[in-house]
Amino acid sequence: MKRLHRVTLASLAALSLAGAALAAEGGALATVELRSAAGTGLETSVDGVVEAVRQTRLSTQVAGAIVALQVKAGDRVKAGQELLRIDASAAQQGVAASASQVEAAQAQLKVAASELARQKQLHQKQYISQAALERSQAQWEAAQAQVNALQAQTRVAQTQSGFFLLKAPYAGIVSEVAVTLGDMALPGRPLLTLHDPSALRVTAAVPQALLGSLSTRLDQVRYEINGMGGSATRLQPAAVELLPTLDAASHTAQIRLALPSSGAAGAAGQALMPGLFARVWLPVGGSAKAGPQRLFLPASAILRRAELTAAYVVDAQGKPSLRQVRLGRVTGDQVEVLSGLRPDDKVAADPQAAAAVAR
Repeated sequence: MKRLHRVTLASLAALSLAGAALAAEGGALATVELRSAAGTGLETSVDGVVEAVRQTRLSTQVAGAIVALQVKAGDRVKAGQELLRIDASAAQQGVAASASQVEAAQAQLKVAASELARQKQLHQKQYISQAALERSQAQWEAAQAQVNALQAQTRVAQTQSGFFLLKAPYAGIVSEVAVTLGDMALPGRPLLTLHDPSALRVTAAVPQALLGSLSTRLDQVRYEINGMGGSATRLQPAAVELLPTLDAASHTAQIRLALPSSGAAGAAGQALMPGLFARVWLPVGGSAKAGPQRLFLPASAILRRAELTAAYVVDAQGKPSLRQVRLGRVTGDQVEVLSGLRPDDKVAADPQAAAAVAR
């Protein structure tokens, strides 16, 4: 802080010496008035982040060693494409065993069906009793039920064997591969992260104090992402959603700005991706009478020397005095003045000429 104070004083002294050496001969300084904007034109910004609407951390329902890894981070995949394979030797043996049991049960069912047919013929000739026929009928039904049960068990084994093959649930980009060939996959352990680059959004946390009438002015919300077209440009989202709940710890509500489908790339062709920093601009204030004023000044009226940013304020007698200012956002040839000037101040349009007049 002391060093900055010394530098600022040195800058002011240099400007005073320059003014003494370049003193102008009479004539009034040209001045500009601060342009003000207030009320509904007020905006504030919050930090946001680009995220994918669909982002999935893929895992498996079974345990086993990874024997094939088909993708790496950054690869584009199609829906249903194989991503990795887990050793399914034991599961395949289980499927084969179930299939053999089904074949054995079907053979027993065939024998029971033949026996039931013979018993029916004998019963028609009254060679056997009704009870004997019913026992044969029950044996056939039991054999049929056994076949159905084993067939269902085989289908379960076949379904479980499919768990050893991990496929892409939708077309997208592999964001992260958390395993390598030979690793042990466990149920619930994340193996791959996949996101859909065609549907992105900007998410930000809005403080409770800014919510006010925001829900009725969502169409005025804008966002900007640095690097798009070489500079930060405010863009209109495709849709805006303000979630109806607040976080109990931070007292903020989440706002989501859907990016246009064509906005998956910047104006200069730069591809957007989850994790990029974004800035969300929110309308604040109610009316021009109620809201504080925003002051704007032509950029040419600002004097910059090292760490010093200042402007020459001309008093009623036409004498300029240097006043340090703090600047905000630049819009065209106008720059916002956050502090250091009042709405009724008159500022020298040419700071060099004002330096020559100042004593």
